Amino acid sequence: MSVRVYLDKPQGCFTNLDYITGKAILSITGNETVTAINVKLEADSKTRLLGARPYGVIEDRFPNRQRGDEAQVETEIHKLLYKAVQVFPTQELQNVASQKSSSYTLPPGQHEYAFKFKIPFNNDCSNMTSTYVTVAGLQMQMPHNTDRHIKKTLPPSLNGLPGQAEIRYYVKATVQRAAFYKENYRAQTDFKFFPIEPPRAAPNKRESYARRQHQFAPAVDSPSRSGFLRRSSTPTPDASTVIPPLVSVDGRLPDPAVVTCNEPLPLRVLITKLNDTTATIHLKLLHIELIARTTVRAHHLNRTNQASWVILSRSNMQTQLIEKNKIMELDRNLWKDIPLPNTVAPSFDTCNITRSYYLDIKVGLSYGKGSTVYPELAVEPIHMPLKVFSGIAPPPALLNAMRERAAASNPSTHIPTTPSQPSPGAAAPTYPSPSEPVGPEGPFPAEAPPSYEDAIAEDLGPVDGPRGEYHQVPMSETDGFGVDEKGGKGRGQGERLFP
Repeated sequence: MSVRVYLDKPQGCFTNLDYITGKAILSITGNETVTAINVKLEADSKTRLLGARPYGVIEDRFPNRQRGDEAQVETEIHKLLYKAVQVFPTQELQNVASQKSSSYTLPPGQHEYAFKFKIPFNNDCSNMTSTYVTVAGLQMQMPHNTDRHIKKTLPPSLNGLPGQAEIRYYVKATVQRAAFYKENYRAQTDFKFFPIEPPRAAPNKRESYARRQHQFAPAVDSPSRSGFLRRSSTPTPDASTVIPPLVSVDGRLPDPAVVTCNEPLPLRVLITKLNDTTATIHLKLLHIELIARTTVRAHHLNRTNQASWVILSRSNMQTQLIEKNKIMELDRNLWKDIPLPNTVAPSFDTCNITRSYYLDIKVGLSYGKGSTVYPELAVEPIHMPLKVFSGIAPPPALLNAMRERAAASNPSTHIPTTPSQPSPGAAAPTYPSPSEPVGPEGPFPAEAPPSYEDAIAEDLGPVDGPRGEYHQVPMSETDGFGVDEKGGKGRGQGERLFP
């Protein structure tokens, strides 16, 4: 007997509110007695770190650990998503069968059982009360502090940190056999998940920025001496009369600083003269890089890993910047047609893994007079924290429901048309922050309460809009964590035991 899981849409990415459908296919060569066939939709966030801990901490926090172990491997597993459905026996079959019958005999052949799940908005980790999990026959401790659980939008699928951190989504089928001495059959299939982005702020003219200043040094005339096979050079004309410029380099993004997966950066780079000088500014180097910081936590241990994607890298440039009211803007055509790589995941925060981003910009400048460029090269680095959104917009029905909830929880008060002076000692009125997300009909919270999102998710259909591509780093079967936590027969591709 063998079992496998077939998805109707095996390629591409799924997102919140999508239906994931398929079949659990059971192939039998002879009569087989089973009690049930269950299909589950699951998501795990697993981390594993190695670190030395003080001797006393082992006894206080983990009394089941053996004493004397200095280096401990800490493993933390969070069940972000868990949905189960019994595809066999069906309710009709149970009604027809005898009440005393708890097992069913299937004839030889291929049996197919369809399933259908709807992916929710938020993780379900806080509802998992079990503190131990069995992996390949070994019992490991789950996080038992309920305040360490974070209930937020489901994070994207994540790999690229083999053996250290992983977020996996999969559908698993289990065939429960009647005899206690017979092992259950299991099979599972992974799929990629790419979440819906949170509501965005209404378009505005504000910009977030990072700024660096640089004072160029005066140019020095140093004529070379004449010698054998060498002619003497003339000094640089009027070098001493050029006032070295004081410049500031600005990197600017829309406020709030958000970039979108699979889209170019909405970036502006400005060079501003801060003193009165006739010197010209020349661009020699430009480097734009997206840096990802992934913080991995396993109980009391934590580690931050860094990855990067080079968006643009140009050197040996000889571009004289055009000045307008002492402000020079770099040509956005250099990067406006370069989208973010499709391996960039959105920013997220879950119980044991956090992904954040910042933009690293390096601008190399020189100055001169006319066509003469002085040799000094100043490279100014700029670091800009930002968030990466998936680009999958939430459905309008969700935004309307969030707006209605915000209006119900914060009823608007009457504001007089003519200004009035507050009485002495009275508190000043408060107004929403300018950066608060605002919809066409009023403000709504940046992220709806998780229970409310899940409650209205049942009434919403799949997202009808553009979806970007999302690819993960190719990994071999031996890279990363185990898959089948309970063992069993019928392991397929990708079903690795926990190392």
